[in-house]
Amino acid sequence: MQQKDEKTLLFANTVGSIITELRSDKNLSINKFAHEYGLDVGNTSRVEKGSIEVKLVTFWKLAEALEMSPSKLLSLVEKRLGKNFHFYEE
Repeated sequence: MQQKDEKTLLFANTVGSIITELRSDKNLSINKFAHEYGLDVGNTSRVEKGSIEVKLVTFWKLAEALEMSPSKLLSLVEKRLGKNFHFYEE
């Protein structure tokens, strides 16, 4: 298993926490949320915990399940990470 660097972990945790917050705002348990939208419960849980890097297809499906565009969800992630977040230093 490949060890993740600090920025990758921060990104994964940020994505996960935002998805968890948005799902909770809809008063949906992770099980109901995943089943209602045809998502894998285990995978959704791992995304929310930040323990896996979310694939683009999964990110897109999660955004749609949260009734927003993928670009809107990504903009929430960008806002939370801040302007100075970069994977690679210049």
